[in-house]
Amino acid sequence: MLERRLSRMQEALQRASLDALVLNPGPTMAYASGLSFHLMERPVIFVVPPEGRPALILPEFERTKGEASPLKPTLFTYAEDPAARAATFEAAASQLGLPGRRVGVEPLRMRVFELRLLEAAAPGTQFLSAEEVITAVRVAKDEAEVNSMRHAVCAAEAALQATIPLLNPGMTEREAASELTVQLLRAGSDSELPFPPIVASGPNSALPHAVPTDRRLQAGDMLVIDWGATVEGYISDLTRTLAFEPVDPELARVHAIGLEATRAGRAAVRPGVACAEVDRAARQVIEAAGYGEFFTHRTGHGIGMEAHEPPYIRGDNAETLVPGMTFTVEPGIYLPGRGGVRIEDNVVVTPQGCECLSSAPRELRGVA
Repeated sequence: MLERRLSRMQEALQRASLDALVLNPGPTMAYASGLSFHLMERPVIFVVPPEGRPALILPEFERTKGEASPLKPTLFTYAEDPAARAATFEAAASQLGLPGRRVGVEPLRMRVFELRLLEAAAPGTQFLSAEEVITAVRVAKDEAEVNSMRHAVCAAEAALQATIPLLNPGMTEREAASELTVQLLRAGSDSELPFPPIVASGPNSALPHAVPTDRRLQAGDMLVIDWGATVEGYISDLTRTLAFEPVDPELARVHAIGLEATRAGRAAVRPGVACAEVDRAARQVIEAAGYGEFFTHRTGHGIGMEAHEPPYIRGDNAETLVPGMTFTVEPGIYLPGRGGVRIEDNVVVTPQGCECLSSAPRELRGVA
């Protein structure tokens, strides 16, 4: 599997006329190398050439981990002395032929720290964005990746199901989010969640990216729960909206509109359709109901090894869907100071259309 990924990445580098790709710790390094490192004060760099073996610059005490990679990268290790580190970077850059070349970096991951070390080690090198190269390789998932995401969805849905009976008026948002976190781990999620769960109640539910607070859940609250699990490095990202009775009639109506918009968005997904068309399908439902100004974000975003990655399901994105793309469909309606609704599903584009990976009930459910 890793050999196939390396080959595809090298082909993409050649098409982009790049002489190498340098990656620091993060999902793309893990995807390409099968290795996971912390992003820390000791730099780690994985170098992918257009052909041949990759290379790895890393601390000496991590050598054993580097040697375990099935790709058998060329290792360049350094001791704790910062001067030794700079010398190792220079030796690696020289041996790999980086000075004066065109080298791609991952713009959302590469830190100034590593970039300055590389610039000093490889004078005259152009460091350019390799975002298109990385997207071309990672955006369409294979069946093994999709299966991991299916398991991540199952773990997340089981965790919510176990959490709902524990919710009650008087509990704080923070307490509810903590309980959901425990249930995610019990349901089989990796310890590193895709993001801290969002539990937003009452007026806080009108904040799309709310952070759980010490506000206590109470009668009449809408309760937006945005959560996900990680399994084998792949994530799920779901949202459901619950309610404590008595439910405000307008918010109940808004939920019904959001549910219809979610269905419309999912129904628009198929190969060859532009991302913008999926956004438009969901957005038109909300606009037709008179709530367009309260749908304030894109309809979805790609998911995989990251909680936000291409493709982005927004109105100005003409990129067309291809089989294997995985993303969220999550229209929302947010009435400031009153409450909000979001229903989020995870989908994969299939040769025939769309498979929805998530199945947790989407209807407005009362709690306690």
